[in-house]
Amino acid sequence: MNAEIIVIEVIGWTAAAIILAAYILLSLGKLEPRGYLYQWMNVTGAGGFIVNSGYNGALPSAVLNIVWAGMGLFTLWSVWRARQSARPAIS
Repeated sequence: MNAEIIVIEVIGWTAAAIILAAYILLSLGKLEPRGYLYQWMNVTGAGGFIVNSGYNGALPSAVLNIVWAGMGLFTLWSVWRARQSARPAIS
């Protein structure tokens, strides 16, 4: 097994651990579904899966994770916008 394959495998397993940890923490009530940390964990994990599955030719998985990451980024943006509009105006 060469170094490139090892790096790709480490990326894939790290992505799996991040997404699993996000789900466990959400299920235990330690993270909020619209919280920054939960969404960034999903985006980061999906990014790792995109790299791993794309490298391995698993295109359905790669596409699914592109959508997953996109949903996470959209949620981060919408949460940020909601928090910005909720701030009191400074005169």
